[in-house]
Amino acid sequence: MARFIDELKRTHYCNALRAADERREVVLFGWVASYRDHGGCVFVDLRDREGITQIVFDPDLSGHGEAPRQAHEIARALRSEWVIGVRGVVVSRGANTNPRLPTGEIEVHAVEVTVFNKSETPPFEIADDLDTGEEKRLQYRYLDLRRAPFQRTLRVRHRINQVVRRYFDEQGFLELETPILVKYTPGGARNFLVPARTAAGKFYALAESPQLFKQLYMVAGFDRYFQIVKCFRDEALRLDRQPEFTQIDVEMSFVNQDDVFGVMEGMIVKVWKEVLGVDLTTLYPDGRFPRMPFEEAMGTYGNDKPDLRFGLPHAELTDLVVDHGGGGVPFWKPIAEKFASGAYRRDLPAEIVKVLRVPAELASQLSRTEVDKLEDFVKGMGAKGLARAKVEGGGAWVQSPLAKTITPELRAAITARAGAGDGDLLLFQFGREAVVQTVMANLRLHLGKRLGLIPESGHGGRWNFLWVVNPPLFEYDDEAGRWVAAHHAFTRPHDDCVELLDTDPGKVLCWRYDLVLNGFEIGGGSIRLHDPAVQARVFRALGISDEEAHRKFGFLLDALRLGAPPHGGIAVGMDRLAMLLSGAESLRDVIPFPKTQKGTDLMTDAPNVVSPEQLAELNIRVVQPS
Repeated sequence: MARFIDELKRTHYCNALRAADERREVVLFGWVASYRDHGGCVFVDLRDREGITQIVFDPDLSGHGEAPRQAHEIARALRSEWVIGVRGVVVSRGANTNPRLPTGEIEVHAVEVTVFNKSETPPFEIADDLDTGEEKRLQYRYLDLRRAPFQRTLRVRHRINQVVRRYFDEQGFLELETPILVKYTPGGARNFLVPARTAAGKFYALAESPQLFKQLYMVAGFDRYFQIVKCFRDEALRLDRQPEFTQIDVEMSFVNQDDVFGVMEGMIVKVWKEVLGVDLTTLYPDGRFPRMPFEEAMGTYGNDKPDLRFGLPHAELTDLVVDHGGGGVPFWKPIAEKFASGAYRRDLPAEIVKVLRVPAELASQLSRTEVDKLEDFVKGMGAKGLARAKVEGGGAWVQSPLAKTITPELRAAITARAGAGDGDLLLFQFGREAVVQTVMANLRLHLGKRLGLIPESGHGGRWNFLWVVNPPLFEYDDEAGRWVAAHHAFTRPHDDCVELLDTDPGKVLCWRYDLVLNGFEIGGGSIRLHDPAVQARVFRALGISDEEAHRKFGFLLDALRLGAPPHGGIAVGMDRLAMLLSGAESLRDVIPFPKTQKGTDLMTDAPNVVSPEQLAELNIRVVQPS
């Protein structure tokens, strides 16, 4: 082995050799991807991070003395995933070219070989396509990462990192670090807590984001900051969420919303161009992405991250139902009566009625059985059912229990509001606003996939960006019975909404924004509150006293009173960005060592139990759940 590492250095990666390299002497290192002993010669596909090269061990290779015969004897013992080094000569494969491999025109005839490490039989095949369960693959993640799809995906992630760093450096940003162990501050996601051994009974929190510290960088005068930073949130996991994640974090001084958008749009255009070779300016000629008010996104699509690759918008019918007193539909009458009597209060959940129109040409792809199954789909999200109607010529409704009682006037008004015509299918939801919006948003997405309007996963070669802007600063917490910050308490309200802070907080809009791509929120941020007087009014609207505010956020509030410039920023999810750019199905496919949906690491068996001695040193006692 010493000869190969000390004297024979690697000359090429396995994917580098081509026909032009014929007769060149090369040294390759890698893993045995496959092994074939044909009696006279042994054939090995050698794999490294770049690809595959076929190695031929021919005992009768002339011109190299006894070395090829000795190499052949060693090669007969090789097995899958052994780590080897090979010195050999590049030879043309002639008529035996393999068009499936970039190196398919050549092979390397081995002169010398060494075995760096033998491998036991792997628990699963290291192949591009395999049906091994994810749990087993996560247990042996380092083996799964040898597979070409993961090698390609993580290279995409690497490319994104490099492009982002170069871009921000060129734009005058400084890459500055922020602490990981921080003080717990309420108002965001749930934090992971870390016991402080030297301060009994006290805890650090793992930073859920660098938010407060990057604002302090602006107060300190650094003007333009960015960081590719690891963050931690103790939240329920899902397809696009992990307990530890990476974000591209940005903050700027003396900017407005348009300035932030311009910088981030430039970054996105550059990433797509350099990583994928896709010129987004052909889709967005001025390099600017469209914008949609939060209210429109919720009303038309049911959520604030709509996938604009397809249509199927919603229409809200609540006002029509109220105007017609329920229009003869028993389920809608109570909603109309509450509105008409003024019985709705802000501290009670609102109820709404919405409809989704499936155009006739798409509705014809759904059988009666499939339409019936849509009801089971929405019930799985908490809906009581799915009212529906099919529109016939003249505006009549058929195949619908609503048709028996609805007044002709309300039916005509709904048909007109939905823009429905002959053969269209109408799907209705009504009840608590939060449930209706969620159900209708997911129903739209489900139908988009079922009807082939978007692929089941991946981008399908289509990139639809959107800024969702002007959301409310506050949202009402039904359980707590009070207003809470929709994002965080340091978001700047619109100037014309400041007076509403004391009188009608629900109508206060703010300079917060989300960047959406194909139905995924890939980034979000805001223009920050740098005015202490307005900040105090925001805290009052949240029911936070001056004393409580200083106890929770004192160091930031002190900084804002000592010469804070106007500033704003954004954070873009690196993991989601890599997932969408690479076409991966989940975040776990773009994170080298991810956690399961239960937050566990099957490879290292984390989290695990620690010894009583460790707990005693931290002054902690474990209480088992009852």
